[in-house]
Amino acid sequence: MASTSKVDSSVDDEAEEEEFERFDDFTLASSWERFISEIEAICRQWLADGSKNLLEKGAIQLDSSKNLYKAKSELKYFMKSYCMEYYFEIKKSGEFTVWDCTLHDLQLCFGVKEFLVIAPQSASGVVLDAPEASKLLSAVAIALSNCSSLWPAFVPVHDPSRDAFIGIQNMGTIFTRRFEADRICSQVPVKLMHLEGLYELFVSKFAYSTLDFSMHVFKVRFTMKLTYKTLPYDDDDDTRGEDVENTEPTDFPGGESGNRTQWDDDCPWSEWYSAEDLVKGFGLVVIWSEKKVEGSFEMAEIENSSPHEAEKWILFPNIDSWKGNRIGFASQLLLLIDAFKMSFEAQFMEDFVSVENPGSDNLKSSMVIPSPTIIDRVLKDLFHEGVQLPDFAKGQHRSSRSIKGAPLESLFAQFCLHSLWFGNCNIRAIAVLWIEFVREIRWYWEESQPLPKMPVNGSIDLSTCLINQKLQMLAICIEKMRELNEEFQDCIGSNDPSPADIKEDGQAVDGSNNLRIPDENFDRNCDSQLTADGLRESGNAVQRYTMKPQDVASVDKKPSDFVRRGSVGKVGSMMLLKSYQSMHAPFTQDAPLMTEDMHEERLHAVEAFGNSFLRWSFKGILSNSNGKFVTCLAVYADKAVPTILLQEFSAQLERDILLSDMSAFKAANPDAVFEDFIRWHSPGDWLNDDGKENGPSGIPAVEDLKENWPPRGRLSQRMSEHGNLWRKIWNEAPAVQASEQKPLLDPNREGEKILHYLETLRPNDLLEQMVCTAFRASADTLNQTNFGALKQMAMKMDQLYITMSSVLKPLQANNLSGDSETIEDLRRLCVVFEHVEKLLTVAASLHRKFLQAPRISEAIFSDFYDFYLPKMGRGSGQEDVQMEFDMKLQLRNHERQLVSNMFMPPTANQSWRKVLSMGNLLNGHEPILREIIFSSSDHVNGGHYAPSTPRAYQQEIETYRMYICGTSNDLRVALSVTSCD
Repeated sequence: MASTSKVDSSVDDEAEEEEFERFDDFTLASSWERFISEIEAICRQWLADGSKNLLEKGAIQLDSSKNLYKAKSELKYFMKSYCMEYYFEIKKSGEFTVWDCTLHDLQLCFGVKEFLVIAPQSASGVVLDAPEASKLLSAVAIALSNCSSLWPAFVPVHDPSRDAFIGIQNMGTIFTRRFEADRICSQVPVKLMHLEGLYELFVSKFAYSTLDFSMHVFKVRFTMKLTYKTLPYDDDDDTRGEDVENTEPTDFPGGESGNRTQWDDDCPWSEWYSAEDLVKGFGLVVIWSEKKVEGSFEMAEIENSSPHEAEKWILFPNIDSWKGNRIGFASQLLLLIDAFKMSFEAQFMEDFVSVENPGSDNLKSSMVIPSPTIIDRVLKDLFHEGVQLPDFAKGQHRSSRSIKGAPLESLFAQFCLHSLWFGNCNIRAIAVLWIEFVREIRWYWEESQPLPKMPVNGSIDLSTCLINQKLQMLAICIEKMRELNEEFQDCIGSNDPSPADIKEDGQAVDGSNNLRIPDENFDRNCDSQLTADGLRESGNAVQRYTMKPQDVASVDKKPSDFVRRGSVGKVGSMMLLKSYQSMHAPFTQDAPLMTEDMHEERLHAVEAFGNSFLRWSFKGILSNSNGKFVTCLAVYADKAVPTILLQEFSAQLERDILLSDMSAFKAANPDAVFEDFIRWHSPGDWLNDDGKENGPSGIPAVEDLKENWPPRGRLSQRMSEHGNLWRKIWNEAPAVQASEQKPLLDPNREGEKILHYLETLRPNDLLEQMVCTAFRASADTLNQTNFGALKQMAMKMDQLYITMSSVLKPLQANNLSGDSETIEDLRRLCVVFEHVEKLLTVAASLHRKFLQAPRISEAIFSDFYDFYLPKMGRGSGQEDVQMEFDMKLQLRNHERQLVSNMFMPPTANQSWRKVLSMGNLLNGHEPILREIIFSSSDHVNGGHYAPSTPRAYQQEIETYRMYICGTSNDLRVALSVTSCD
């Protein structure tokens, strides 16, 4: 029962509370009063929360300012819904900065900081009925007064295009400020286009209307901000090129497109495409600081003054935010990736253009091949032979060689760059161009014409792609064929030298080769130096023997019974073992050049034959320091090949070279024996009997040489073993000088093999090498861009090469498929390339525009880089929250003239500038926007408000303030008036 009584009592209490809650407050009986109460409740809540709590509750930051936020709440009155917004700042600034670019429109118009805006939730967002606007503003004013809040409140009125507002602010118990703003959108009175008329408009708000304002002095404060903009560069180009006749469009990048000049004509990418100048123009803000003016005549003087007299110049660039795709290397590389994916569908390049191919109909319908005229123009540009070979290191980044492509100026790299723009880089167009490209190369081979854009000397660059190696090899073969043909015609009817041609020291003059015999200055760095006949002066004597010829007897004791041929000169003071003759170094053939696949073929052959050569023979070859064997070992430095296998491979490779060197040595030293060759070719295998070392030069002292001849010594153990391979080769080697030997490199055979490789190359192998080369060549082309000392851009280029090297490395493995993940990695690489290409375009444009003021370009690009960096991981088609770049830079005095020169005087063709209605011209340009603030203050203790003003308010207050914004076509005026209620 006790529990039941407790329950009954609790029920009674709840009933009493419900009855109390239903108490009617007759002070809020009307809907109007309830509406005011609702506004008051919202305002009290915002006041209680403060800025920090409002942020936690979801206050929104404004795009125009980093310090201004807004909180909003919805409320209803009768059948209408309203939205009330509270704008507030996080960081409370002390003084109000008039021309702060981050100010909200209402802050600028009326000079307020925090404020409320209440507007109907309708399509227009404004109150079209004047009584409704007044009633709404009164409700807010009462609510704010009940909250003891000093926030100003605004209501948008009239048509939305007029940006009209009315507002009110309670400034305490005495003063009230009223606000009103409106706009004239057309037919601005001529008087209001000039500063004199605007000054009189402001004075008319507080002076008697019957007065002649021009004859009276009214001291007011004045400040002005003028905004200028350069002509859009595209429009500027149109005016310069509008008289140029249109030419026939072409797909050929190098073709002429008329005489019209582009902004990037001298940029490295202009050979392939014309980039859009993303720096669309510049805006200039000119600010006159606040000053007191006393009459209309003073305003007229200010209107006629030059902008250079202003206190501040602030520059802001207009850089395109790049909405959508643009044409450039990145866009074409992406098309090349698509072609690479399709290349796995056929065995030969001809299959993509053959009518018998089952899929050719689909290819024909979707992929267009340029006309034969375009093909001829591309081939003409590719195979144009210049006066000199191009600089193959041009534009090369320090990390370029980490990408297995071809040098930028090489023939294959130029083919890849042309392919990017040929037929929109589809697989059929690439196939057609490649077939014609190989046909042209065969013509150069059959006609023995020098292959353009390819070096004909030096060694094969194995760090490049295989096609470039083949073309370099072919160029060398063509050159050697030309030399053999010339020698054959020049040497018809020539005979061996007669004994009369032999000099006193037994050396013969080889008249057929027309070789210069070195004098005592023979000891020079001539390792593997090519002569006119393609022969090599042996470098062994140079590296090991440094004594001069005068250190030995000038005349041999015993003349040779044979003719000496193919001699470069004496080897220091060395003498032969079996005759008192000076040892001569022979001309020797160059080591045969090999491409990467040739090295691999020889390696596979060694794996198949096994231990056919002895290991010691390899050691003897390595002891030779003529530099022939470095290349063949370097190819396999990154492969897991057994050391013994490499040794055997190198020994087989050098057998023919060793035989050639021995034959040439015999021809230059007719009385030489095997031991003499070892002393010259491999001095480490010759040991003196007295146990003394030969010294670093390998030559005994001159005194010992004269007294102890012949030299006493012996071969090393490995050279003395029975069945020594070197001795067998020596015994088989004939005495034939290098110019008469069979070439180690058969240019005819190697040339045909190279053409067969090019003609039967699988499509995916071709496209793999094209992708690597196209990325490298495109990056090297961009790397030639001059962008000054922009460190961020240089760092981004370095990162691009590192990224390309990493992503393109799997293409060297030659085991990809059309569905490989590498294809998607390549697509992502194109996105990275696209962003870097855009940054480079901006950097180049800024640099060329501010050559005389690098501080400006560096400051603008630094801000743009920070703005754009978060977008680097996204494609250009993806949306971004902040799409516009906004930056202001205050100019220094010495930079003003440079910026002023960017405002070129407008031409007569620019009709929209025919009527100049405003002053303050800058090189003939009137401001596109003029903003003025007039204000006047009054001391309350001695002014109109003095009798009813308490002593606490005995200070100067701003009684009138007018913000004027407009041009000759429109005018906006915002007025605030402080009154004593």
